[in-house]
Amino acid sequence: MLELQGKHIVLGLSGGIAAYKAAELCRSMVKEGATVQVVMTEAAEHFMTKVTMQALSGRQVFGSQWDDTPASGKNGENIANNMPHINLSRGADAIVIAPCSADFMAKLLHGRADELLSLLCLARQTDKVPLILAPAMNREMWANPATQRNVAQLKADGITVLDVGEGDQACGEVGDGRMLEADEILADLVAFFTPKSLLGQKVIITAGPTYEAIDPVRGITNLSSGKMGFAIARAAFEAGADVTLIAGPVSLATPRGVKRVDVKSAKNMLVAGVKYADYATIFIASAAVADWRPANLADQKLKKDGTGKVPELSFVENPDILATIAQSERGKKGLSGMPDGLFCVGFAAESQDLLANAQAKRIRKGVPLLVGNIGPATFGQDDNALLLVDAKATKELPPNGGKASKRDLAQQLVADIAARLGVQA
Repeated sequence: MLELQGKHIVLGLSGGIAAYKAAELCRSMVKEGATVQVVMTEAAEHFMTKVTMQALSGRQVFGSQWDDTPASGKNGENIANNMPHINLSRGADAIVIAPCSADFMAKLLHGRADELLSLLCLARQTDKVPLILAPAMNREMWANPATQRNVAQLKADGITVLDVGEGDQACGEVGDGRMLEADEILADLVAFFTPKSLLGQKVIITAGPTYEAIDPVRGITNLSSGKMGFAIARAAFEAGADVTLIAGPVSLATPRGVKRVDVKSAKNMLVAGVKYADYATIFIASAAVADWRPANLADQKLKKDGTGKVPELSFVENPDILATIAQSERGKKGLSGMPDGLFCVGFAAESQDLLANAQAKRIRKGVPLLVGNIGPATFGQDDNALLLVDAKATKELPPNGGKASKRDLAQQLVADIAARLGVQA
């Protein structure tokens, strides 16, 4: 799946050591299906060569407003009128400046246009070509009131200013101001272009397994990797939602823009779920929660004593997180389709009889939508197949059978939920 298929991006480089990251960003955008036209300031050429950027983009790199090389349009057509500051932005889906220095931001703010990159930013069709900035500078430069005023005004002017990273800087200092990594900027671009079908929605998602302790070193868990839930969290954020991800013990990175709450046991997940569901509009229970836990937690490690006797374990049922939230006052309103209700989506990981088990679980839990899958076939994998079950019908994802990536399925599920809620992108 190519995340930027069909997009034409003008990638501008201003001066700064972070220009080396632009090479990886360019490569990543091309790999995701975009065509990339690179434009560099004179200062940027002190940090990165045109040869490098041309090799990675597959296009002539522009640096001078006086360059009479025919400019290539979105579809590769040549435009030979000695106006690169006009031609390069026409047909672009976005102009991305990465790195964007403090000086270049100040230049954009005041409409200065004394070289090609600032010229084409000023000459872009503001209603058609968004401008996205990835700031990069020393921590003191970033914190300076002048820079912060500039950032605020640029945002007010409709320009998208991405966050900065925090950490070691080339100057030897540590703090805010680093340019985001290439994969972070790429994720932000994908989110930028995604239709905002869940704009204004507050989504809570549970993901991963739970862990029920037997003693201080042993416990009961399952093979869920959390990949499906994390993919849903990312897709929901990209669709414009405010997303909180309640994660069991997994080693996955938190999706960009998503708030994460780490929990361990089913009881921990229930407490967090109830707390955050209070302000949510959508609750998606994709976690594989343990049905039972040991009745008694041993204070010390249970040891073999050489007799061959096996410790006897007794179990108690864990609280039903989905049913508890779905049968709350707001959950019941959501089931009835009331506007102030909580729309609850359950997941069923089965090993057999998926349709029958999913239908029964949907009724038992009291949710409007139940998503079923075969657990042993998907736990830990990057692909999956889903069966959506509501009160009237069933729906397979992917539509024609087989499997699809969890990333793709998450986007389809989010689109389906948005449609059920009557939200228009």
